[in-house]
Amino acid sequence: MPHPHPARALREQIKSGRTIWTAGAYDALSARMIERAGFDAVFTTGFGISASHLGQPDVELYTMTENLGVVRHMVSSVGKPVIADGDTGYGNVINVMRTVREFERAGVGGIVFEDQVIPKRCPCATANIDVLPREDAVKKIRAAVDARSDPDFVIVARTDAPTVEETIARAKLYAEAGADLIQPISRTMKNFADLQRLREACGRPLSLQILGWLEKELTPQQIEQVAGLAVFPLVPLMTVAAAMEANLARLAADHHARNLPLPQTGMEPFKALIGFDEVERVQEHYDLR
Repeated sequence: MPHPHPARALREQIKSGRTIWTAGAYDALSARMIERAGFDAVFTTGFGISASHLGQPDVELYTMTENLGVVRHMVSSVGKPVIADGDTGYGNVINVMRTVREFERAGVGGIVFEDQVIPKRCPCATANIDVLPREDAVKKIRAAVDARSDPDFVIVARTDAPTVEETIARAKLYAEAGADLIQPISRTMKNFADLQRLREACGRPLSLQILGWLEKELTPQQIEQVAGLAVFPLVPLMTVAAAMEANLARLAADHHARNLPLPQTGMEPFKALIGFDEVERVQEHYDLR
């Protein structure tokens, strides 16, 4: 069952100074597997949702309601709090406010908004990113804070600013507007010292997507010094993509599954993962034959 107070659970962990470790879910099954692995929460990845549900790149092709539909299924499938990728908020401050309300009603514990212009571009796929003027970006964060009905609902402000100095300047403004966590992009921050500067300047824990040099160079202990939220956003998606590609190529060539390069999950553990045991228990309880 979903956590009865997902926002409170997230906020209590942030207040405690402990880092929330998680990974990127792109559907309900991956969310359940992230929870089962022992992570503190589930983080939804827009990159993964776009790839998985549309087969398209992460350029905000899906709508708010399409994203919400996927995330709602994630919330229903896990007990850990869910933190949603809210992209740009899908419009101006009015759209941001509706997005917060809809995701909060869906049982999400927190949401991330970025300061790119619409439509967004994924930083890992393009060299050119346009960000909103500071004042417009601040208004969207303030609107997100004002729209939440639960004061514990966590607002993460992401900035895709291209320089460390601009990232710090925006982070201070977003924190003043009420953001609980600040998220830089990995290609702007060049080293751990930059992350320490940002954390100290904005007075908020960071939200870090562990990609690129952060994954290669930082230790978990360093990450925990600056981050309230640490996410491996693409490991689940890329793991599944690699495994499926390898096995399907062999299956297409051999027309049998006896020599697959990677193992398959057994039927019984998979049935347990997706809840067949609980369905059977309920059927027995109500004497359904």
